[in-house]
Amino acid sequence: MHGVWALAFFCPRFRLVNIVFYIARRYLFSKKKHNAVNIISGISVCGVTLATLAMVCTLSVFNGFQDMVASFLTNFDPQLKITVRQGKVFDPDGDVFRQARTLPEIEVWSHTIEENAMLQYKDRQIMAVVKGVEDNFEQLVSIDSLLYGSGSFLLHDSIVDYGILGIDLMAGLGTGIQFVDPLQVYAPKRNIRVNIANPAASFNKGYLYSPGVVFVVNQQKYDSQYVLVPLGFARRLFDYDKEVSAIELKLHPGADTDAVQQKLQGLLGDDFLVQNRYEQQADVFRIMEVEKLISYFFLTFILLVACFNIIGSLSMLILDKRDDVETLHNMGADKRMVSHIFFAEGCMISLLGAAAGVVGGLLLCFLQQRFGFVTLGGGNGAFVVDAYPVSVHVWDVLLVIVTVSCVGFLSVWVSVRYLARRLLG
Repeated sequence: MHGVWALAFFCPRFRLVNIVFYIARRYLFSKKKHNAVNIISGISVCGVTLATLAMVCTLSVFNGFQDMVASFLTNFDPQLKITVRQGKVFDPDGDVFRQARTLPEIEVWSHTIEENAMLQYKDRQIMAVVKGVEDNFEQLVSIDSLLYGSGSFLLHDSIVDYGILGIDLMAGLGTGIQFVDPLQVYAPKRNIRVNIANPAASFNKGYLYSPGVVFVVNQQKYDSQYVLVPLGFARRLFDYDKEVSAIELKLHPGADTDAVQQKLQGLLGDDFLVQNRYEQQADVFRIMEVEKLISYFFLTFILLVACFNIIGSLSMLILDKRDDVETLHNMGADKRMVSHIFFAEGCMISLLGAAAGVVGGLLLCFLQQRFGFVTLGGGNGAFVVDAYPVSVHVWDVLLVIVTVSCVGFLSVWVSVRYLARRLLG
């Protein structure tokens, strides 16, 4: 200790800050008079470590679920979707649409209609979303990867129209994948009042047959509500001539989706909305972001509790080092410098726990990605994936580091201010 003070006296570059951190480091790693001080310090480090590790792993799991959902959306939703801001349908034959269709980045341009209708199969009835699509829908999205059954993607032939059901909708109606009896579809006629004496006359009715396949998106919104039908069938059912509810686009490989989206939005104006895949499912991702944010705040509170365990560690350390504190006072150290020593001690405890927690969290995430040892517990295909998906994002890791550093700094600062008044005289 005397050598350190002599070095500070004879070497101007060796500032008092170095002395503070030198003494704090010695206090942290040296053996204490009372073994309980070492144990309490170790518990403080472990508390910060576990809280940090939990933050890294939890945020990475949320990222994994978001990436998994995004991969499903990629297989069913178009790259870009044009809808009208007000109303349900619009005329796609305007000059702005003809101009937009000539953009070189667009590979597939497809019209669709989505409306609610009632499906009836034998004695079962279910409300569903009827989506009328053109024959090029197969080129628009990767529908083949979502089909299940012995048939193929077929919308119509010269005799009948076909309907491709979501797998849960199929189960609800009890049709089976290859149903023989026609599926009846009912929709109210437009601009006609319901005839109480003969309600059936107020509805349009259509028949659909099975192409031998159903689609499986692994999202309840689609699997339990949607049925794909020919666009002409949908127009006849809902009394439309050439109106559409959306124009769905696929771009050439390598095209900049954001740039094309902005270009289309500029051409179409404020009356229309051009959305990418994530914006089409904004509600789903917004819910997941809110859940992730709530989890982050809960874990930050747990981290705050863990960091305040440092109060006990510092108070025990100050009591253990009373003789050293008196020696420092006799050598010219004032109360502020002694407080800085214990403040540096607390910061080292929190930073050591933060570093161990981040490293441990990243290691657990790597092991989960590689081996999937933490399973969802469903088994037998009850879930889309068997183990919790994990995706580590650099910005989340940086957020954890900043959060732990700030919370640790504040808790140590408050602790040292309190302890300095009560224990350092």
